[in-house]
Amino acid sequence: MGRANFHITQSSAETCLLVGAVLPHQDKAAIRSNLEELASLVFTAGAEVRDIMIQERDRLNPAYFIGRGKARELAELIAEKEVDMVIFDDELSPAQIRNWENLTAVKVLDRSALILDIFAAHAKTREAKTQVELAQLNYLLPRLTRHWSHLSRQVGGIGTKGPGETQLETDRRLVNRRIAYLGKELEKIEQQRLTQRKRAGGVFQVSLVGYTNAGKSTLLNALTGSAVHVADKLFATLDTTTRRLRLQESTILLSDTVGFINKLPHHLIASFKSTLAQAMEADLLLHVVDLSDPFYADHMQVVKNIFAEMKMADKTVQVIFNKVDRISDPAIIGQARRHYPSALFISAKKRIRIERIKINILKLTLNRNKYYPDK
Repeated sequence: MGRANFHITQSSAETCLLVGAVLPHQDKAAIRSNLEELASLVFTAGAEVRDIMIQERDRLNPAYFIGRGKARELAELIAEKEVDMVIFDDELSPAQIRNWENLTAVKVLDRSALILDIFAAHAKTREAKTQVELAQLNYLLPRLTRHWSHLSRQVGGIGTKGPGETQLETDRRLVNRRIAYLGKELEKIEQQRLTQRKRAGGVFQVSLVGYTNAGKSTLLNALTGSAVHVADKLFATLDTTTRRLRLQESTILLSDTVGFINKLPHHLIASFKSTLAQAMEADLLLHVVDLSDPFYADHMQVVKNIFAEMKMADKTVQVIFNKVDRISDPAIIGQARRHYPSALFISAKKRIRIERIKINILKLTLNRNKYYPDK
């Protein structure tokens, strides 16, 4: 098991160890990048990373994810460093979580659980809160233990227990009932959203999409003069924000959507379909990319994969490479330009070439013939 050379923090916040595995077909540098991103997620959640461990393996261990010997070694390290939890970069099975909880006396989470926790903390609107709770329950359903009897307080479970039914079966039934209720609530919210979109009529709609922390909210502010909250944290934006952009005689609706991330839990994508419907129905998608990130190409592929899953692969897309003010090597811009000749290169923070984006949007507004650069 190798120890990654990341900065380790010391504070009174909740502390954790991060664990990742490198399989033979995987790039070790990419796995390290994923763990750096996981550390950023931990920071967003308000916790501190005490140490990060990586093990190279031929295959994942079905019992502990990492090898049994390394699992015991990690358990000793958890006790030595007195951390509050251990977080794995990949999704753990219910059996693996149980095995780790038996091996250690700390919380055991995986990346999916951490992302869902962050979304729950950042959800402000009724729609976002409903979506996140639905995703959490779908994730937790196969992982239920007898500790979940508190759910009866949420859904009125008193008197619902049948003869001979175990508490775990009761909890599962309560969760399924809650999932069905939340699904109906999202359907109602979606109908309200459809009504609102119909009122928009023939207004040209543009959606900002991209990997989380790519600078979408900063770009929305630069284009519209708004003051949407911006923070150097993953998922600083969760709810869709829409602003009007006036270009000559045309009015455009510009929306900032939730950012995507690698290994985004499937249940979360499914739950957020109503939010992403704003992007699905847009006339133009502005795919914002952080060019200063060495793994920006991988991030672009994550976004494209989600586009495909959401049946958005044939949408009109304008690639926008952001944060060029952070690029010291012109070869990086040159390579991106060769792969994406129609892309725009900007700095939303420094307001560099923002007008060029407005010109492109205006051209499409005046001439709605679809074009598909660099899909």
